[in-house]
Amino acid sequence: MSLLEPLQALAFILLIVFLGYVVLIVVPFLRRKPLAEGDPSRYQWHAFVPCRDEEAVIGTTIRSIRADFPLMHVWVIDDDSEDATADIVAGAAEADAMVHLVRRRRPMARTGKGDALNAAYRELGGRLPVDAPRDRHIVVVVDADGRLAENALRQAAGPSAFGDPRVGAAQVAVWMSNRDDHEPLPGRSRIAQLWGRFLNRMQDIEFRTTIAAMQSLRGHTRSVGLGGNGQFARLSALDLIADGSGEPWHGALLEDYELGIHTMLAGYRTVYLHDTHVEQEALPSLRRLLTQRTRWCQGGMQCARYLPKIIASPNFSSSGVIEAGYFLLAPYLQLLGTIVWPIVGVATIVQGTMHTGDVMAWLLAASWIVPLVLLTGILPFAIWPIVYGTRDERRSPATILLWAFGYWLYVYQNYVCAIRAGWRMLTGRNGWAKTRRNAEAGRALIAKEA
Repeated sequence: MSLLEPLQALAFILLIVFLGYVVLIVVPFLRRKPLAEGDPSRYQWHAFVPCRDEEAVIGTTIRSIRADFPLMHVWVIDDDSEDATADIVAGAAEADAMVHLVRRRRPMARTGKGDALNAAYRELGGRLPVDAPRDRHIVVVVDADGRLAENALRQAAGPSAFGDPRVGAAQVAVWMSNRDDHEPLPGRSRIAQLWGRFLNRMQDIEFRTTIAAMQSLRGHTRSVGLGGNGQFARLSALDLIADGSGEPWHGALLEDYELGIHTMLAGYRTVYLHDTHVEQEALPSLRRLLTQRTRWCQGGMQCARYLPKIIASPNFSSSGVIEAGYFLLAPYLQLLGTIVWPIVGVATIVQGTMHTGDVMAWLLAASWIVPLVLLTGILPFAIWPIVYGTRDERRSPATILLWAFGYWLYVYQNYVCAIRAGWRMLTGRNGWAKTRRNAEAGRALIAKEA
């Protein structure tokens, strides 16, 4: 038996696993039903907004939260910003008793988003009365550029979310606020403008279909993952996690998903709320996008250490263990795929050419490969823009077809990020790299060209 045969078998297994997962997430996503809403006045709401050099967006975010949700306290954690972030928040706090500034200073600051959120958790806990019903206090993590939909609290207060005492955390859908943005990007050429708009749209498709479908499946397996924006958590659940390990949020670069794991290990449920959403900026820069996704991928790799606890925990169903295991091992499978797929592809062509004596003759004889590639290599990715363009954003067939082709190419950034994340793991680089906001990046580009 040649070395090619086991590699071909491994490639076939990886393909079947991937295609099976696609089917598993498509079906519940397309068949999902709307969730009932509840009464937000039954709870106390606290928005945690971690900030580091966010002067470009934080003022707008505070005003929008306070205008849209009068019941919500806003706790802005200034992570030792070097710009005017703290001054902007301090001014808002002086004018509004529902706005609170949580200051952090180096060397304790700038150690990761989880540490910043823990600082707000301690500050909130210190201000609540001893007899406060902490199961009625809900923490909402919102990015400095985030904006919650107007029905977010009603959905979170519903019987399928915090209306159920077994639910400890919830995650809402994520939309890109600049998905239709055609405003010129400062200092960018026309080609760069078009490229940026393409990336914005692909990220919106990704979050509103692929990631949303993954969460829909997790709703059935009771293994919903939390995100860094639009993450809701019951204060009593955070307390239970802190009692067991000192702090609710821990040190992984994917601290949001890590919190979800701890929530489920503590015996609470996590749920996904697709009928509401939080908006955030998409990144029109490939460099910044790869930086962000590499951090996420590395965070997932770090969280793989929880697999033994997940498997042993009676709070995870068998299907939940399988789903969580697949997600946590996915970056490693992608790394494996970057090695296996090119070797199998090149070896197959070489083997076929040697058998027929001519590469063109082999290609003609192996014409069946084209529909196979379309069916197994392109359609599993192209299906999401089709769903997006027919259900969420009504567009022409030509536009949908263009999006489908573009999204197929877009997803290959996952393999680049897996390689970069794997290298960071091997070299022990675990630092938390902040992704610059679009306004901040635009000003930096203009200043550079001036």
